[in-house]
Formats: sequence, C-alpha cells, structure tokens
Amino acid sequence: CCLMLLTCFRDNTLITRIDIIAFDELKTDYKNPIDQCNTLNPTVDRVKKIKRVRLALKLVLPEYLIHVFFCVMFLCAAEWLTLGLNMPLLAYHIWRYMSRPVMSGPGLYDPTTIMNADILAYCQKEGWCKLAFYLLSFFYYLYGMIYVLVSS
Repeated sequence: CCLMLLTCFRDNTLITRIDIIAFDELKTDYKNPIDQCNTLNPTVDRVKKIKRVRLALKLVLPEYLIHVFFCVMFLCAAEWLTLGLNMPLLAYHIWRYMSRPVMSGPGLYDPTTIMNADILAYCQKEGWCKLAFYLLSFFYYLYGMIYVLVSS
C-alpha cells in the first residue's frame, strides 16, 4: 500500500515538473499559448481517440485527483498530522478549480490570458511551490514508510 502511494506521489511530482517546463516554454516564446493550454487543460470529447488517454486527461485533473486520493487515504488511516499538512494544499486546489476561467471545457489555463506577465509569473511560482511541497512530502512519507518497516 505504501509503495502504491509513493508511486502515485512520484507521478504527481512529475506532473508538477511538466507544468513548470510548460510555463517556462511560454515565457521564452518557445510555444504559442493556444498549443500550451491545449496540452495543460483536460479534454473530454470521448477522450479524443485515446492518444495515451489524451495525456492522462491532461495534467491538471490527475494532479488534483491524486491529491484528493492521498487525503482520503490519510483520513482512513487516521494519519491526522499528515492529513493536516495536506489540507491547505487541498483547499487551494479546490479554490483554484472553482475560480478557474470560464471556458468551453474544463481547465485552469485560458490561452488569451496566460501570456499576461503577472499570470505567467504566478503560474510559475505556483508550480515551484507545489514541487517543493511534493518533494518535502515525499521524503516525509518515505521516512514514515522506512520507520514502520524497521520498527515492526
């Protein structure tokens, strides 16, 4: 069970790194905003011919769903400290998704506003902060797993 959680967590860290790279590509004008937002936002149109399940339904929703899954697992295991550490980020994810721009489909990034320097800088800071949180959490979970294995 712990190995499964660590694997999911590793995937979440990978998603965050891809977001950081995507925003850096926008900042350096390597990609245009429409292509980049099509990469980051989820698509639902019958999963558009499966193409790797459209990059795992893109990147935003899997990150949020994995984090919700972690919080539910911590709640079931009565890991109150760990759940308490994850609740602020869960609340932020819920707020961020509820206050997303109005578009034709689900997603957080609007191609018309993503190139605004303030929004692009905010998205980059958000990505780096999430990456730092996920890495610190990863080592905390790894320590907890090793502690349980050694003490039993």
